Amino acid sequence: MTSLWTGAGPRLAVAALAAVAAVAGLAPAGARAADDVATAEVETAVVRFDGRPLMQVAGISSRPAPGRAEAIAGRVLALAEDPGTPTAAIQVLSTPQGMEIRAPAYPLMLVTAPDAALEGAPIEVVAEGHRRQIVEAVDRYRAARAPARIWAAVGVSVAATVVLALALVLSSWLLRRLEAFLDRRYQGLASTAPGTVADALRVAPVLRAMSRSLRTARVVVAALLVLAWADVVLRQFPWTRPLGEDLAGMVLGPLGTIATGIAGYLPKLLFLVVLVLVARSALRLTRVYFGALERGSVRLPNFEPEWSLATYKIIRVVVIAIALVMAYPYLPGAGSEALQGLSVFAGLLISLGASSSVANVIAGYITTFGRVLRVGDMIQVGEVTGTVTQIRLLTVRVRTLRNEEVTIPNAVMVNSNVVNYTTFSRQGGLVLQTEVGIGYATPWRQVHAMLEEAARRTPDLLREPAPFVLRKRLGDFAVVYQLNAWKAEAVRLVHAYSALHQNILDVFNEHGVQIMTPAYEGDTEAPKVVPRERWYTPPAVPPAGGT
Repeated sequence: MTSLWTGAGPRLAVAALAAVAAVAGLAPAGARAADDVATAEVETAVVRFDGRPLMQVAGISSRPAPGRAEAIAGRVLALAEDPGTPTAAIQVLSTPQGMEIRAPAYPLMLVTAPDAALEGAPIEVVAEGHRRQIVEAVDRYRAARAPARIWAAVGVSVAATVVLALALVLSSWLLRRLEAFLDRRYQGLASTAPGTVADALRVAPVLRAMSRSLRTARVVVAALLVLAWADVVLRQFPWTRPLGEDLAGMVLGPLGTIATGIAGYLPKLLFLVVLVLVARSALRLTRVYFGALERGSVRLPNFEPEWSLATYKIIRVVVIAIALVMAYPYLPGAGSEALQGLSVFAGLLISLGASSSVANVIAGYITTFGRVLRVGDMIQVGEVTGTVTQIRLLTVRVRTLRNEEVTIPNAVMVNSNVVNYTTFSRQGGLVLQTEVGIGYATPWRQVHAMLEEAARRTPDLLREPAPFVLRKRLGDFAVVYQLNAWKAEAVRLVHAYSALHQNILDVFNEHGVQIMTPAYEGDTEAPKVVPRERWYTPPAVPPAGGT
């Protein structure tokens, strides 16, 4: 018997002496206070037997409280599984170490002074209380595993299963009948009263919502019935009774925790809702204002209407950023390492994956606020020539002369030479240039006159300012003349060039002047011109009036 509790140490002896003195009423107030402090520092654990708490014990120097509680539970279980030892044989014996609770051949536990201090009663009273608890627990353990009790539990389980099946069938039948009734009710209302409130509510979506709600209710009811059945059945058998007793807590506990958390979070949630509503209202008002600026209904000094959308997007980003900064302390888990790590990870992904997008956004603002181009401008970027149809933060869309849509990233726009044919054409028109090579034998004054005549015959070109000709280069075999003519707008450039070239060919053929391009090394016997009678050689067809 001594081997079970050897090594209790001086602390156990002091605690035992203090408990005995307290029982005798001899301990002074200072000693009792010291004993209270010592008791407050003692480690404790609960002895659990057959899934239920049995008693609370204190740790000793040779064995911590959890290990001691586990050992006591094991000894009580060994006694309970031995039907040959009656519970009436369990008794309390006084030993130098404390009060021992034991049965023949089964030393169960030793009640020490720290154990008595936990209960705040004399050690003898505590030991007798523990003995009674052990007796009741062993009797209950043996009774629950009696064959008659097991058969009764089986009967109750079978009856509960039958009730569950009937309840599932009945609830499913009732919900199906309810769904059919609502379906007939709304379908009849919609068919007999078209154009009324029922029709305005769009019966089909309402029916779908009701059908989904009833299906969800069917699942919820079935889950509740199964939960109730499991609770009843599990409590019938001693091996599953602890699970049955904890089943409601296992299912409803998380729901209660969630509900408590939501209730505690409601003030912060209310703040977030108000913040979202304020931010959303501010964005809507800002969008309405800048929409009016874009349409020209409202004007600001030195503010271009084309800047409205880009400026609104900048303000929107600023408003959302301010709202996020204000909302962060009120978010669930704000300040936790998990949320901080997630924020860093998201920022890293954005910085790595959106570098080109950020470059395009910055280039888009440079393009917009730098007045590089506007919607409707005719531009040339690299090999793309066309009319600007849309300017966005990331791209510019251009409709080419072949009626193709080309999307150009703004970063390409900023890093390329952009030719805008429209910017200055609004002020004084656009200059069209074309070159011809004419032999030295032709007087330059005649060439000037013929080129100017060709420009005057072209309908899309302006009479004022008057077209002019430059002698651009004295080549080896011909003089290169450059015709400059004004066009009012940058639209239909290809058609204007085509008409101008057509008229140059006609005028030079009319006057018998040979165009020396491409160059050659010798004069031919006959000029390289097209006679008038061959202008409309088949399959060419002369115009209706004839010229």
